[in-house]
Amino acid sequence: MSNPIDPTVDPYGYIGMARNPDGSITRIFEVSTNTPACSNPSDSSPVLSKDIPVNESNKTWVRVFLSRKVFDSKQVEKLPVIVYYHGGGLVLLSAATTVFHEFCNKVANEIPAVVVSQEYRLAPEHRLPAAYEDCMEALQWFKTTSDEWLTKYADFSKCYLMGCSAGGNIAYHVGLRAVGCIDDLNPVKIRGLILQQPFFGGTERTSSELRLLNSKVIPPCATDIMWELALPVGVDRDHEYCNPIAGMKSEVFEKIKEQGWKILITGSEGDPLFDRQIELAKVLKEKGLRVMDEFCEGGYHGYGIYDLSVFSRIL
Repeated sequence: MSNPIDPTVDPYGYIGMARNPDGSITRIFEVSTNTPACSNPSDSSPVLSKDIPVNESNKTWVRVFLSRKVFDSKQVEKLPVIVYYHGGGLVLLSAATTVFHEFCNKVANEIPAVVVSQEYRLAPEHRLPAAYEDCMEALQWFKTTSDEWLTKYADFSKCYLMGCSAGGNIAYHVGLRAVGCIDDLNPVKIRGLILQQPFFGGTERTSSELRLLNSKVIPPCATDIMWELALPVGVDRDHEYCNPIAGMKSEVFEKIKEQGWKILITGSEGDPLFDRQIELAKVLKEKGLRVMDEFCEGGYHGYGIYDLSVFSRIL
């Protein structure tokens, strides 16, 4: 169903928000439904899931997905870990949002892998880098968790950070932070980043943004609002959190090369963010990183984002 609100007239309303006179925002409607976790072994679902608190004061938690075949097997098999960061422009949605829950279910069932979907704090109540900090905290938490699903079935020496849209932005920036403290994360060992149509921006419009000013999925005027709400107060969209080409530090990428990480970046021609995704892949390749890309014709933001074939290229 198309959104009846014209984003050029009311970009806040288009993303389900209203701006208050004091600058705060009110979420005026739910843009998606939520699905509860299901850890009951008697349930017929092929995948079990459960929520585990990480930082109760910040209300952050993870939803762990485990294939019933693995859970019921008499032979314990440790599986790669995919840490998943949900989309929503850094201001919307949740790890419990139905579309993300169903995708993680599918990954856990078909790859197979233990999937850990991260609930992080949203802007503008918690502006960046709060989301990055929450996700780094969870990587540290993996070292000490006593949860049986993770201690028994998760091989943290084969860990991949994955995100769609805003989640791709988070996976990228958490990766940059994590590579600077590799020893401190042990036994968690990151092997790669999967950035599906990652959410980036900048102060000047790219050709794809100008071409798709009237995108019915994610028009640039709506992403402008998301960045206004998500970035630290007083910075513009050329801040490194938004524009990954700004402020790149060569020593960070040297460490990524030393670790041998693989980086997969996907994009779709019908997405206003397309040019930024292509540019990031190009620059990272020029820095000598092991970058794979899948850029397709047509499509839109979110197109192919739940295609599991990407895993065959990186796992």
